[in-house]
Amino acid sequence: MPLSRNGAPMIAGRIAQTTLDGFDRHYARFRDCGRRAQTAFESADWHASQTLTRERIQFYDDRVNETTAQIAAEIGDADLPPEVWRAVKLSYTGLLLEHKQPECAETFFNSVICKLIHRSYFHNEYIFFRPAISTELIEADPPTYKSFYGADDGLAGMFERVLLDIGWRRPFRDLAGDTRAIVAAATAHLGGKLPTPQPNFQLQVLGSPFYRNKAAYLVGKVINGHTEYPFALPVLHDSQGRLFVDTVLLDTARISQLFSLNRAYFLVDMEVPSAYVQFLRSIMPGKPKSEIYTMLGLQKQGKTMFYRDLIQHLRHSNDNFIVAPGIRGLVMAVFTLPSFPYVFKIIKDKIAPPKEVDRATVMKKYLLVKQHDRVGRMADTLEFSNVALPRNRFDPALIDELKDVAPSVVSEEGDEIVIKHVYIERRMEPLNLYLDRVSPEKAEAAIREYGNAIRELAAANIFPGDMLFKNFGVTRYDRVVFYDYDEIEYLTDCRFREIPPAPDYETEMSGEPWYSVAKNDVFPEEFERFLLGNTRVRAPFMKYHSDLLRADFWRERQEKIRAGQLEDFYPYPVEMRFRRDPDTSGPTPAALGGDGEP
Repeated sequence: MPLSRNGAPMIAGRIAQTTLDGFDRHYARFRDCGRRAQTAFESADWHASQTLTRERIQFYDDRVNETTAQIAAEIGDADLPPEVWRAVKLSYTGLLLEHKQPECAETFFNSVICKLIHRSYFHNEYIFFRPAISTELIEADPPTYKSFYGADDGLAGMFERVLLDIGWRRPFRDLAGDTRAIVAAATAHLGGKLPTPQPNFQLQVLGSPFYRNKAAYLVGKVINGHTEYPFALPVLHDSQGRLFVDTVLLDTARISQLFSLNRAYFLVDMEVPSAYVQFLRSIMPGKPKSEIYTMLGLQKQGKTMFYRDLIQHLRHSNDNFIVAPGIRGLVMAVFTLPSFPYVFKIIKDKIAPPKEVDRATVMKKYLLVKQHDRVGRMADTLEFSNVALPRNRFDPALIDELKDVAPSVVSEEGDEIVIKHVYIERRMEPLNLYLDRVSPEKAEAAIREYGNAIRELAAANIFPGDMLFKNFGVTRYDRVVFYDYDEIEYLTDCRFREIPPAPDYETEMSGEPWYSVAKNDVFPEEFERFLLGNTRVRAPFMKYHSDLLRADFWRERQEKIRAGQLEDFYPYPVEMRFRRDPDTSGPTPAALGGDGEP
């Protein structure tokens, strides 16, 4: 029955409680995914793990829509005045005083209420533009991390207890050998000698493993006096289903790359997510909280944190948004703020030939990437609606361009530019610009990386579609990543063909195809014409990746995928693995430590 305008406190309380109930349903399902990930890992059901990762992304929007519809039905036709919506936020804040996930619940509130009120209400009086509840010192049961003491049995013995404490229903093949390898790696990393244990010598390890693909990761740190040493242990299965530690990551850079946004989100069971973020920030101080929340699967909270960081940055900077450097795309208008390491991408109203996509298709492609395993080779995106930014921070030329190519998406409202829909990505240097400025040695390394990126995407059932260098970026670790998704396809949806011989010389020289071409037909021989006109690029490509120009390479990958084979992807160099053959015993640490990205 529709609610009346009378009894504002009662109405506000009901809306607040309904909203919190919706969030609690969402987070219960979120945690259940973390628990089911452990079951999938123990049973080596890798397809189930991938399904969990993909389906979990939709949970949040489903609960938001469900909760919004419930509140709208309760309100009916009532036009609630501003004081009621203020009371809703006040009532909701009171409900969060003892909550275990208050920051995420605030974000959920924003998602629901912003569907019910006008954009003019989008400020801290009505929504949580700023957080209201502190996330410091929230207690979890059991505690967020466990401490392992006992220097008497040595570092190897302490790591053995850490690995057994998880209680996986799988045996370790050679646990003693694994822990010896961990200690040997730590010794090499610290210059050949471990420090003398201090009185409070301990290992602190987050209570839930981080599950992704075929691996479980234990993340923690060694505390010795006033010094802390971070570590991450990847645990895998051998061919007989026994567990083994594949390597140990010991420096902040390597662990930070484990949490790269170019990879799929982790599945992890957290009662108090802010405590996990705080712990991870202690070992990755340079990684923004927004990225950590996102990699823990809480991408909506990551968006909230990102937006707050952006607004804060605008207050403390004075440069303008400008058109992003590089070749302008046919599908997207791209701009950036030079002092802020991100790019903003808007779908154009009219997409020029030869592109054969529309707005809905492009949005589906970006959702595909969000839900897919990105294997470290596809940039993650933050998707925003109705973003208001100060008009005086836009370069006039950028405003003119945006109004010209996307007038339905970009509008001026007073002193603000309002963008109805935008994708935001970490900024990278376009590969084509990178190749133009670097030495021949670095160009060769980049082309090798480019080919490796294509191979790994293919193994993950992704065909980039448009493989031009301008659609790939180079990270600060010189890793090549794909970031233009308007032509992306599942590899298994493509048909890879050889170009048939021309019937005669005149036909071959005519410039027109003498063979039929259906949708999703791909002729790898043509890549050479589009990509390899520059001899500085051609030589290294043919040296490392000439097989990418053959249709049989792609068909072989398709056969493996259709047979259900899932490739192994390591978020660290394979040279760091303790064993190249995981079914052999006697670990041999190799190539340990060092910076950079695999």
